[in-house]
Amino acid sequence: MALLTERYTDRIAGVLSCFDRIIATGTLPGACYAAGMTSFLNAHGIRIFDYPQFALPLRERVREQAQALAEEHGVTIEHITKSHIRKEEVVAKVLATRGEHPGLVHVISAMETCQSYKPWHDKRTGKTFLRPDTGKCLHYYFYWMDAKLGLIYLRSAHLLAIPTAVLLQRPFLAGPETCHEGIDFAMADNAFIRIEDWTRAQELADTLKPESFHKILDRYAEQCCPVLDVFVQRYHWSLMQVEYSTDLVFRSPQTLGPLYDELSRQAVLAVKAEQVSSFLGKMLTPQVAAEIGSRFTTRIEGTCISTASAPARSSSMTSSTASYAWKPPPTTFPSSSTTARWNIATATPPANSHP
Repeated sequence: MALLTERYTDRIAGVLSCFDRIIATGTLPGACYAAGMTSFLNAHGIRIFDYPQFALPLRERVREQAQALAEEHGVTIEHITKSHIRKEEVVAKVLATRGEHPGLVHVISAMETCQSYKPWHDKRTGKTFLRPDTGKCLHYYFYWMDAKLGLIYLRSAHLLAIPTAVLLQRPFLAGPETCHEGIDFAMADNAFIRIEDWTRAQELADTLKPESFHKILDRYAEQCCPVLDVFVQRYHWSLMQVEYSTDLVFRSPQTLGPLYDELSRQAVLAVKAEQVSSFLGKMLTPQVAAEIGSRFTTRIEGTCISTASAPARSSSMTSSTASYAWKPPPTTFPSSSTTARWNIATATPPANSHP
């Protein structure tokens, strides 16, 4: 079966595949679980019930570091108390005024649920230890414009500065490095609809390697979570969610319209739950099948509008002028989520689409 890029070679303006969204969680191996923290306190001669006193100065470090970073980069720490306020929209307004040069963009604080530890004495065994607990604590969101990755944020829990989550919010190629290369491009939401040099853009997209990504994460963690000297460890990074997106940009909406209709029809008729469960080679084992039962869903969203000013893209999370997407239910892979997505657009950019 021929690929779309082969069947429509003469009608495609360009194709680009790159990482579109990455969520990485950093943990300190010896302190990210109750038993590990218990061992750490015992090894350093700290009483288990003195854990709150041990954590207090670390909390102050995080608060002081957040203030210092904000002052150094000339930004303010904005505290958000209402859940309906979207942090992304707040940062977008800041970027509209600030521009997209590298550096700290904004710092947001918010009271959110977090994992914590509670000192506990077991009368039956006579042992004293920390056990897992939950509560609410202040979280800091540090939004950075990275020269290579583009806009990312790092979230740090004020309680103990762990765990840490880093999110690559936009396509990897939407970062300042692409602009510095002199590659002109236009976007509609998260989809590329025009790139001046598709070949060079793909070469840049292919430069994101695990080793370089790890170094970038370490650099931001050291700046925003100043506790590594206490635990004498480096963060262990785990990829919690990865989206790898392929953008297909057609030369005309007359080609895209019928093609989208056919893709949508085939998705509805051909994609079954068992195929979704084995997405990207993940096999549905008998144990997983027994756990999740028949809780599968397949959803196709969007309509196709064949106009030159309305690009079509795929997204399982946002409404768009045209979309084709299906996303595995999160229960399929409890420990992580991997999503592949097509962005399909006409080559004519809409008004005000430049980055």
